[in-house]
Amino acid sequence: MDKKKELAKNTVIITVGKICTQFMSFLLLPLYTSVLTTGEYGTVDLLMTYQQLIGYIVFFQIEQAIFRFLIEVRGDKKKSAEIVASCSFFAIIQMIVLGIGLYIISHIFTIKYIWYLFFYIIAAILSGLMLQVARGIGNNMVYTIGSFISAIGAILLNILFLVVLGWGIRGMLLAYIIGNLLGAIYVFIILRVYQLCSIKQINRRALKKCLDYSIPLVPNALSWWIMSVSDRTIVSFFLGTASNGLLTVANKFPSAYSAFYTVFNLSWTESASLHLNDEDHEEFFSSVISKVCRLFSALAIGIIAVMPFIFNIIVNKKFFDSYYQIPIYMLSSLFQVIQGMYSVIYVALKKTKEIAKTTVVAAIINLTINIVLIKYIGLYAASLSTLISYAFITVWRYLDLKKYMNIHFDYKAFISALGVYICISIGYYSMNVKLQLIMLVLAIVYSAYSNRDILLMLLNGPQNIKNILTGKTQ
Repeated sequence: MDKKKELAKNTVIITVGKICTQFMSFLLLPLYTSVLTTGEYGTVDLLMTYQQLIGYIVFFQIEQAIFRFLIEVRGDKKKSAEIVASCSFFAIIQMIVLGIGLYIISHIFTIKYIWYLFFYIIAAILSGLMLQVARGIGNNMVYTIGSFISAIGAILLNILFLVVLGWGIRGMLLAYIIGNLLGAIYVFIILRVYQLCSIKQINRRALKKCLDYSIPLVPNALSWWIMSVSDRTIVSFFLGTASNGLLTVANKFPSAYSAFYTVFNLSWTESASLHLNDEDHEEFFSSVISKVCRLFSALAIGIIAVMPFIFNIIVNKKFFDSYYQIPIYMLSSLFQVIQGMYSVIYVALKKTKEIAKTTVVAAIINLTINIVLIKYIGLYAASLSTLISYAFITVWRYLDLKKYMNIHFDYKAFISALGVYICISIGYYSMNVKLQLIMLVLAIVYSAYSNRDILLMLLNGPQNIKNILTGKTQ
């Protein structure tokens, strides 16, 4: 199958499940903001972000290694079993270590919700392992359905536990624990992963190879954690958990935007790794990056332009102050998308140490700006520090990748997108409905023009989608 059609096929399959879950999650935003106080919402968000932090430290990003090395041994059942069994054994040992560690800590300090946090971490890592197995062996349909089951399960249980039973924070955490487990169990059974998890198949050399790959990803993951959630920790410390609740709501919209890129990134990572050694790989990478940047620039601009008309409908009025942070976070997310495209190439090259270097420096910048400015400009310190750090890492990775290959960046398209972003933001902050309507029209025109090739493909009818899914060329 043609490389671009293969990439498009995988993206379409994964997108179907992700769009449904993101849409459902967005429908629940009014529920969360009405049932929970700003302080409670901020507390839940902190617990969920610390789950990520502990997961990175304890499990060494081992699920990423499973995906990367399963790609190379597709069709070889023996080697696939060695990778899955070895990494699963390592994960189980780490779960036991984590449980003992938290048990000791719970007897020294009084930490509310500590065992909910423990089981959430376990459920998340099990889900991550199973989903990466599905991706690694090339079954993106099972990956999509597994993700969908996890998300829908969590959403439905949230409604039951929060609205019907009134369990508050505990109910929300329990919903996410069960949701992750449901998705993991589905993949485990459907792909018969149990056949790949025999103790006899554990291979020390395979585990070492996976850890050599994944351990350098830990400082990278920790740095991303600092950039994404240190804002909330610092805001909670200096301004209180209620302010963190505002920041959490402001991040919901950029997070949904980033989730759409995450969908593409899943298939992009696989495609980049598979076609790295092709003769035309530089042309292929440059073409994909250019199209994705134009598409996501238009999407970011469109979200900002629409937000003045839907914010009060989606979000409870007690969270209104979060409105002012959204354009800054949207631009940060655009830079996150661009650097993410370059990050995938590092992964394909297995340059995980280079990924870590750039992210660590960006995290230090983020943390420094945040701490220095938080007392002077409040919540804006969080959003601006995130923007600056993402812009920095984007430029660094683009220049650094020149050492390995020549990737073309469409400067003209990016500068025009930045100009439109500034105009849209002026309308956004003006609170003038007429000006906001004009900016909305500008966003639509810009988006249509900059992505006219994609629009033409869609306007040509459903046959194009069918061709992508079947792998047929026109």
